[in-house]
Amino acid sequence: MDMPERPQLYLITPSEFELSTFPDLLAGVLDAQKVACVRLQMATRDEDKLSRAADALREVTHARDIALVLSEHQLLAERLGLDGVHLLDAARSVREARKALGEDAIVGSFCGTSRHDGMSAGEAGADYVCFGPVTASALGDGSYAAQDIFQWWSEMIEVPVVAEGGLDAARIAQLTPYTDFFAFGDEIWRSDDPAQRLGELVEAMG
Repeated sequence: MDMPERPQLYLITPSEFELSTFPDLLAGVLDAQKVACVRLQMATRDEDKLSRAADALREVTHARDIALVLSEHQLLAERLGLDGVHLLDAARSVREARKALGEDAIVGSFCGTSRHDGMSAGEAGADYVCFGPVTASALGDGSYAAQDIFQWWSEMIEVPVVAEGGLDAARIAQLTPYTDFFAFGDEIWRSDDPAQRLGELVEAMG
């Protein structure tokens, strides 16, 4: 996973969506832009609902040779035969997930704004480390991953890094030289035309 000329695209599903319409919407976005990975990240804890969503989205992503990972639920990802899991507890579950899913699976780790957690996750075997949000807001404690984290990471660490949360054209332009992936979620799904909105954000990479 050498760093390309510009960052690759990583999509995050909405936390809630209609299974009757969202797969087609996702397909349109994937056909409009070259996407490396899609993360199923729903708010529900209903196993059946998650399973049905994963089955539907897997048809869309695998038809386009795009990886589909599931947020948090390692056992379910394994049972459904998905490409991997995205962990939300920094480095704590990485070794366990790697052991359970095998070397070929994708194991990603969200590390918030902590460089230390990112390093720990990388050492534990994460395929990528995710930092974010990248802009300040009134949500949570207001902390955010500043440009210097990505700049330092790109110079010092080989594990691919993902920028996620609060992405706008200005931040995308600043972070493009220092991140391997941009993860877009609400930034595009809130738009009336997600494919067009994604194209606009891609243009900000220069």
